[in-house]
Amino acid sequence: MLLKDTPVTTDKLLSVQDLRVHFHTLRGIVHALEGVSFHLNRQETLGLAGETGCGKSVTARSVLRLIDPPGRIVSGRIIFEDRDILTLDDTAVRAIRGGEISMIMQEPKMSLNPVIRVGDQVAEALLIHDTSLNRSSARTQAEEMLTQMGIPEAHRTSRRYPHELSGGMAQRIMIAMMLVTRPKLLIADEPTSALDVTIQAQILALMDKLVQDIRTSVLMITHDLGVMAETCDRVAVMYAGNIVEMGAVRSVLKDPQHPYTQGLLKTVPDKANPDHPLYAIKGNVPSLLQPQNHCRFSDRCEYAMARCSREIPPVYQMTDDHEAACFLHDGQSISSGGKQVDLMNP
Repeated sequence: MLLKDTPVTTDKLLSVQDLRVHFHTLRGIVHALEGVSFHLNRQETLGLAGETGCGKSVTARSVLRLIDPPGRIVSGRIIFEDRDILTLDDTAVRAIRGGEISMIMQEPKMSLNPVIRVGDQVAEALLIHDTSLNRSSARTQAEEMLTQMGIPEAHRTSRRYPHELSGGMAQRIMIAMMLVTRPKLLIADEPTSALDVTIQAQILALMDKLVQDIRTSVLMITHDLGVMAETCDRVAVMYAGNIVEMGAVRSVLKDPQHPYTQGLLKTVPDKANPDHPLYAIKGNVPSLLQPQNHCRFSDRCEYAMARCSREIPPVYQMTDDHEAACFLHDGQSISSGGKQVDLMNP
């Protein structure tokens, strides 16, 4: 697995503090996020990884205050530069959306308007956030962005409708639409999940180049650990509505310090030994209908101790760029079930 190895700045652009999001349903309150905290530096790419349903997309949508009923942001702070997004009025938030913070949604063809030409949709993003532009200038800039995205015959392609495009082409259009305003932060929610590996690699390379040219920070949501390894500077691993491990991508992937992260990495197929059985983490994800009053991974963890089922583990700082929320790091000598546990070599 090729790991990205680039210097990381320490100038914070986004800071999420103790974010809690609940969904009120007929079955009860779903505790989708419980105390999520992280930060994103300028010109940095932070990856959010974890199983489906762990809260990655809810976290991303919360940053733009896109949680619709029955969902509700219960508490927390989302500091973007020097503004708390949760305290802004709707007009101020709309000015930030698409202008200073853009988001690439999953399934690009579902996000594009089927009855408007794609070039006009890219140009519209400019017209909304730059009132000094006329429609002709916006279209010209839109076509220039399509060309930068590697779209051949950008002028002709800009006059097509979404149904006339392949999945890879539609994804390029979406990325162009989100980057044409030169946002300070790009949220990419599974940007290549529906594409084959060849097109996926091309789009990730193009997006990485544009992000560097524009000097944009990226919050990358993905379940693909290979994508995360190649594109992210730091990574936050989520499980059942909380972040269980966070740090530099090289540190987390080479030396995971939380049992869930270890299990997640074991599920990656071994290319050197293709006949080896696939690994699966035992058990099931707990119901989010219950409030979090203990380690949510305890029922599936082979190192679980008695305290894991009755206490919420704090965050332990292993190094300056690596932390994990696991009782296994509480003290020098670690014991589980009467045996010594070496988390470094499970």
